[in-house]
Amino acid sequence: MKTVLILGAGRVAKPMVEYLVRFPEIKVVVASRHVDHVKGWFPADSHHEIIQHDFSHNGEAEEIVKKGDVIVSLLPYTLHVKFAKDALRLGKHLVTTSYVSDEMKALDAQAREKGVLLLNEIGLDPGIDHMSAKKIIDEAHERGGQVVSFKSYCGGIPAPEANDNPLGYKFSWSPRGVLMAGRNSARYLENGQIVEIPGGDLFKHHWSIKVDGLQLETYTNRDCLGYRELYEIPEVKTLFRGTLRYPGWSDFMQGIADLGLLSEHPITNVQGKSYVEVFAKILNVTVPEIRPLIRERVRTDADEFIKKLEWLGLCDGNTTFPEPETTPIDFLTHIMLEKMQYKPGERDLVVLYHDFLIRYADHDEQVTSTLIEYGIPNGDSAMARTVSLPAAIAVRLILEGKINTTGVHIPVIKEIYEPVLEELENLGIRSQEKTVVLEKK
Repeated sequence: MKTVLILGAGRVAKPMVEYLVRFPEIKVVVASRHVDHVKGWFPADSHHEIIQHDFSHNGEAEEIVKKGDVIVSLLPYTLHVKFAKDALRLGKHLVTTSYVSDEMKALDAQAREKGVLLLNEIGLDPGIDHMSAKKIIDEAHERGGQVVSFKSYCGGIPAPEANDNPLGYKFSWSPRGVLMAGRNSARYLENGQIVEIPGGDLFKHHWSIKVDGLQLETYTNRDCLGYRELYEIPEVKTLFRGTLRYPGWSDFMQGIADLGLLSEHPITNVQGKSYVEVFAKILNVTVPEIRPLIRERVRTDADEFIKKLEWLGLCDGNTTFPEPETTPIDFLTHIMLEKMQYKPGERDLVVLYHDFLIRYADHDEQVTSTLIEYGIPNGDSAMARTVSLPAAIAVRLILEGKINTTGVHIPVIKEIYEPVLEELENLGIRSQEKTVVLEKK
């Protein structure tokens, strides 16, 4: 019997566990700080195992790591390299859904030498986006086509019937992670020219897009120039990766950035102060000076922005903050967690959309790929399913010896993406592809 060790049991772990326990030849071990809720994921009288361990305070876990033939890290990305090194030392494979860091890439030669696979970016975005895109690219190249333009968009948002707050957003994963991503600078390629966007201006550059009848907006997701090499499309002239949200999110977040609310600068002596007093302290003004400062500093509609801040609770003079110190981004995370959760029975929605222009000798084709995945009311969210199931499938394939590559990888090689996409389809997660012939020469 082969064993998978899953480190962390947060928001996305449940669908992974419930998928893997369907295979009697696989033993599942879950190690996490909080384990009470994990028990319900396993069949009664099963051979699986739960271990209570706080990795944030006790990173030394070699005895736990020894239990798995494949290690899955669903812990914060800052811990992945540490467990990758443990896996290498013990001859274990490692799977994560996070972006590959430079420190992880540096382990490639050692992993190949040890015959170990360190597979990263096998979630939704990154993950399904890689696999569905690379499938289309490889098929186009096999037919003699050139990818002239590739635009990719992805977002996790409330289902339309659950889109009932002024911000048009609710959290199906870490609010802090969403906010941290808002500080990134970005680069993309447009008609052969590099477009650079500094972090402070990220949300200024947004535009409308309609996907499957949904009216959304998009802004740039990180630096996408490296995907020319990763996707093996040196011929591409336009290359863009965008994040999808409902209209209005970018203007709101630009105001948040303008006020410095994404900063990690320490703010002390705030325990027992009202939310509006903490807000004023962050802005370094008195409470009556908050609104004039906002009107002076933000680059969006100030009246609309203030209304949204009031709804969110930053101007609340009654509720007090429980911690002795914070940072602007942690204070905002705290408030958003209170106001922007999914209510029982509400569904989230994942939208992934690729738009290709592919040139052949005698014609051009526009190829689109659209994934629309809704959460299950009072069940697993779409985000949890689309992040964890690709990783779970990869784990099973590794344990069964159907993925044999070694080194540091993301799922852009056919040995990985082909069987994972096939199994996702079996689970009902499928991108709909459409091809339109644009021009005959």
